[in-house]
Amino acid sequence: MSVLLAKTIRSSTFRLAVLCIVIFGAVVVGLFGYVYRSTASYVHGRADRTISTERTILERTFAKTGRGGLEGAITRRIAEKRFARVYLLADNSMVPLTGNINVWPSTLKGIAGWGEFTAPEWKPEVGHRPLLRASYETLSDGSHLLVGEDIDDLSDFMRKIDTAVALAILLVFVLAGVASLSVTRRTVGRIEAINATSRLIMQSGLDRRIPLRGTKDEWDELAENLNSMLDRIETLMEEVRRFTDNIAHDLRTPLTRMRGRLEKAYAMRGDDRCDQALIGNIIVDLDAVLGMFTSLMRISQIEASDQRVAFRRVDLSMIAREVIELFDAAAEDRGGHVELLGNENVAITGDRDLLFDAVSNLVDNAIKHGRERGHVTVMVTKMGDCAVISVADDGPGIPADECDRVFKRFYRLERSRGSPGNGLGLSLVAAVAGLHGARIETINKAPGVEFRLTFPKQTTVDDVVHLAWRQNETNRVADGVSADVDFGTQAPRERPIGRA
Repeated sequence: MSVLLAKTIRSSTFRLAVLCIVIFGAVVVGLFGYVYRSTASYVHGRADRTISTERTILERTFAKTGRGGLEGAITRRIAEKRFARVYLLADNSMVPLTGNINVWPSTLKGIAGWGEFTAPEWKPEVGHRPLLRASYETLSDGSHLLVGEDIDDLSDFMRKIDTAVALAILLVFVLAGVASLSVTRRTVGRIEAINATSRLIMQSGLDRRIPLRGTKDEWDELAENLNSMLDRIETLMEEVRRFTDNIAHDLRTPLTRMRGRLEKAYAMRGDDRCDQALIGNIIVDLDAVLGMFTSLMRISQIEASDQRVAFRRVDLSMIAREVIELFDAAAEDRGGHVELLGNENVAITGDRDLLFDAVSNLVDNAIKHGRERGHVTVMVTKMGDCAVISVADDGPGIPADECDRVFKRFYRLERSRGSPGNGLGLSLVAAVAGLHGARIETINKAPGVEFRLTFPKQTTVDDVVHLAWRQNETNRVADGVSADVDFGTQAPRERPIGRA
């Protein structure tokens, strides 16, 4: 707990929270200060207005009746006791003439002004001396007039406001500090859980996962995303391990054959025909190994970079016909046949060479792994706005639990281990499909299996030209001009691409 508290105090979140508390506290202090000043000004202003009004009345009395009338008015006001007011009239020597205090306050100096003072004779029954506020001036005959009021209640009220404001500010700071500390501690606790899991992963492996608290908040969402990332990393590491095992298995056979032949040649006497045969066999094995690495490099290039520079408007039906012409003889050697269905023109935007390779791999797999004297069907069609090309055979098919695995590099079914190939053909098909944004599906048909590539609708150069022609035609008709324009000659020509 002490370690967690220390990390909480050192965390940047806590420092940011403290900064926010300081700013918020300054705003609160300013707001309460404004309220306090406004209240104090209102309370004192109200008392001052009352004193000023009373003084004005007495000044008018003096102006009409002189000092004698003023003394009588003051005496009557004191006798009425309706107001808690202070009156004092003194001569030019500050000797009191009349009033309810006996001595001119020493704090009130000058010919006129305002001031606050205490008088021992004012309310002697009260245990403390109340605070008085008065206005004073010098009259025309040299006498001095003082009119004041007891503001002790107002002072008590202002002291209570002072206390309330101070307590409110203190409470705001305490609550803000507790809230920032608890929020920061919770944040640091969740981060520390992630750090602890990360350290365990670095020490023991990828089998650890970040614990969830079931709060469904942003921290649980982050933990779920990190756990999903760890699952993905673990899957990729497993694929790398399986990939390493597969490539070691597939390379061991040709390398072992080459080593055996070289040992045999080393032990035998020189024979030109034997040497030529040996060299030829070794070249065949080396070509197989080099072909394997060439396929791997090509798949990696397709997956790692954007090779859309060679994208053109291509016809899937034409590609399918060329692939069938290429593999028809191989199918006949096995007593089978390759058939094309759906002769309609189905155009997409893509790389013709890569699409040719993908379809070739699918047809080659169907011929090799289908049954003897089997029938391979290549179908090109449209499904709504999507273009679809599929290759199906009538062989033994693929187990349902292995349909997704066949697209991984070097993955081969157990029954296919003895047949030619290296398990990279379908990986190349998957890479080409991903480059073109196509969806690849494996469908067990019992008997046989179908591989289907579905290409999404794409905006092509021809579409843009067609839309431009339609817009131009609309504008010309609206302007009363004939729309006989041939945009066919303006379409860009496709670059001729040879067979892969």
